[in-house]
Amino acid sequence: MTRSQPRRARGTVGHANSALNLRLALALFGLVVMAVLAAFAFAADLAWLGVVCAVLAVVAVVDLVVIQRRRAARRREEPGVRHSLFE
Repeated sequence: MTRSQPRRARGTVGHANSALNLRLALALFGLVVMAVLAAFAFAADLAWLGVVCAVLAVVAVVDLVVIQRRRAARRREEPGVRHSLFE
């Protein structure tokens, strides 16, 4: 049984549930954008918008941790295999 995919998921190591490398790039983009917007919002005295952006940045960090754990599990199961951005 593989550990890189969640239980009861239809995906396998050969056919993943999602493109992990692409998810990683998108989560990094979201983290950077939300952190910058939060900083601008707090600087403009829009605390409510800054808090919303900061919460979304934290969500992006959690997503990054989940993605990295799945990538590490995939790397342990397939040593030496390099994956493109879209797989």
